Amino acid sequence: MTSRCVTQLLSDLGVEKTHSRPHFSNDNPHSEAQFKTLKYRSDFPVCFSSIEDARIFCSEFLDWHYNEHPHSGIAMVTPAIPHYGKAEQTIANLQGVLEEAFAAHPERFVRHAPRRDPIPEAVWINRPENDRAKGETGAALLQ
Repeated sequence: MTSRCVTQLLSDLGVEKTHSRPHFSNDNPHSEAQFKTLKYRSDFPVCFSSIEDARIFCSEFLDWHYNEHPHSGIAMVTPAIPHYGKAEQTIANLQGVLEEAFAAHPERFVRHAPRRDPIPEAVWINRPENDRAKGETGAALLQ
């Protein structure tokens, strides 16, 4: 039996080793984005005193992330809103609030009355190449 470095074996098999994120990520970009949100929170500790503390912190973070934290990629609503089919009603309610604000103080709005963006039909972190070539908006439906 002979052995050789894993790096050499991968090279012989045509597998390229990389530590960078290419234009089309090979990792899980949703998890990466979520992890960045997690570690940049002001209450993220330097270290956890136990695995239980880490689990409690992450459980509370995930609840906040999905139920309270508005996401820019989905019209500044929480992921729970489109997931549970409440997107249209929520956007309509928020638009009503904006219209009331405009009616009360139109001088605060420079160009036009404020309007809410609709929930996108699909969202991507890295859109698949075949959808780009076809000019499609995406296939990862939110509702």
